Amino acid sequence: MLNYEFPPLGGGAANANFYLLKEFAKEKDLKIDLITSSIDKFKEEKFSQNIIIYRLNIGKKNQNLHFQTNKDLLVYSLKSYFFAKKLLKKNDYNLVHAWFGIPCGFIAMLLGEPYIVALRGSDVPFYNSRFKNLDKYFFQYLSRLIWEKAKIVVANSQGLKELAQKTAPNQKIQLIYNGVDTNEFKPPKTKKKSKDLRILCVARLIKRKGIDYLLKALGRLKDKNFILTIIGDGNEKENLVNLTKKLKINSKVRFLGPIPHSEIIKYYQQNDLFVLPSLNEGMSNTILEAMACGLPIIATDVGGSEELVKENGFIIKPKSRKELVKAIQRYIDDRSLLEKQGQESRKRAEKMSWKNVAKKYSKIIFNY
Repeated sequence: MLNYEFPPLGGGAANANFYLLKEFAKEKDLKIDLITSSIDKFKEEKFSQNIIIYRLNIGKKNQNLHFQTNKDLLVYSLKSYFFAKKLLKKNDYNLVHAWFGIPCGFIAMLLGEPYIVALRGSDVPFYNSRFKNLDKYFFQYLSRLIWEKAKIVVANSQGLKELAQKTAPNQKIQLIYNGVDTNEFKPPKTKKKSKDLRILCVARLIKRKGIDYLLKALGRLKDKNFILTIIGDGNEKENLVNLTKKLKINSKVRFLGPIPHSEIIKYYQQNDLFVLPSLNEGMSNTILEAMACGLPIIATDVGGSEELVKENGFIIKPKSRKELVKAIQRYIDDRSLLEKQGQESRKRAEKMSWKNVAKKYSKIIFNY
């Protein structure tokens, strides 16, 4: 298994990998070696009796654990390729599972072993504006080759599948949604009432997450009966903090920075509403976790969000401050919506367990 990010490093794909390995740890007939990145020195860890994690030192010097620079990705690619070659001399592998088409799918292709690719978002051409020129002149052609040579390609949402097929119209792509641990993430037994609408956003602080549109929408609210808690880090943090001051809502917005994933549940449970105003998204783990904790959702009509949010919240247009204002105001005006839609969120989340996700991947692994 190849994934350049794994907790505490990374975001959604890292957490998805962790929960999938928790389920795979129960599979006696499955042995996995995961090659990932370290935040400092090389480490070899025993995740379970049948799973070993190799953390490669990629020389990560920037402190943002949730963002990988182009240099980080390049160093991981080179080191993981040569490390995988060493493992291949010692072990007889049946399959390589690559998280992300680029770089991990490319590495898998170079290894010459049978491989599957799990598309996550930014690895799909024209998903992330950060790679716009690379996608246009290089990655779209490389992606077609990687997907074509893969035994199976998987996407985590219908929206991501459709985007990938714009690059490769004839490519067969299976759908396996992200899951959520509904035993770990669950509604609180009791919740303190507040005169303020408590809004939560858990995301990387990057342009693609559209948090500036959320802040501008909150600045437009007639009354300021809200508290926004933002969890995450990224290169947009300073700009976002300055924006709250400009909008004169800095007293109503809390930037908590990165929170260990094991501790994040209490923040879901303390808040009333979850908002993710992304400009692009795959299948958001944070939306799933918020749903499992019984929160209504406001999300933009991108990626897999529409597949998650039905009667449990509102889907709005990306970059639309007007629709954000309208949706948030609905909850301020009618607090009964919070409980009603929150219960629907929990019901929907209970149908999307990691156990079911692991079964679908196991079927691929044992029958490819």
